[in-house]
Amino acid sequence: MVKNNENLKNSQLKIQKEHEEKQKKADETLHKLVNDIDEHPNDYRTYYDLGAFLVELHNFTQAEELIMKALGLFADKNKKAKAVLTYGLGNVYYAAGEFDKSIEQFNSLSSSDMKADAYIMLAQSYMSKKDYKKAVVFALTAQGFRKQDPDVNYLLGSSLMALGNFSEAAQFLDNTLHAQPKNGKANFDRGIVAMVLEEDFDYYFENAKKYDKKYFDNGQKRLADIEKFVQAKQGKK
Repeated sequence: MVKNNENLKNSQLKIQKEHEEKQKKADETLHKLVNDIDEHPNDYRTYYDLGAFLVELHNFTQAEELIMKALGLFADKNKKAKAVLTYGLGNVYYAAGEFDKSIEQFNSLSSSDMKADAYIMLAQSYMSKKDYKKAVVFALTAQGFRKQDPDVNYLLGSSLMALGNFSEAAQFLDNTLHAQPKNGKANFDRGIVAMVLEEDFDYYFENAKKYDKKYFDNGQKRLADIEKFVQAKQGKK
């Protein structure tokens, strides 16, 4: 019992130390990014970088205020700065779960040099809203610019899966796995597609468990639902 208590105490101390080290690194990075703005006040990228880091810290309100301030400073002077900062603001809203606001920002970039990135984020925003038809439209548009991009192909595969277009989804997920064979999410989703299409699926699930166990574990309810769907489908034959 004493040994168990000692092990628990050591474990807690280790977790606390790791948390303190992580916090220290975050504080150092934050300090550096703030200094970058002070030292380069006319460089919009310093504002973008700090905003992106604030999003990582889940400080969405501060990130929004910072990017809005930067837009006020640079939007009328520099076309590229306006596009980059608008994209950054869209990312703030997307990360905060305010998808209608993120869509508004990304839509405004459809004629800019960042349109390909904007279309990807529009697809992701509509995916998050469960509007899979629009997600497919924007993902296909993005793919027109980046045919071999595994992230775009994965996004397309996921959207088509959600719409029940499993054969088409398989093609895009296969493209993703060709570029990223260790992509756990893509392996898991391809396994589900294989189940529905009555293909061999063990290989995909083994890889999913190996490369992204968290996603694999979280996907067990989806897997159970698909198994029921496949059994019902087979029972009708």
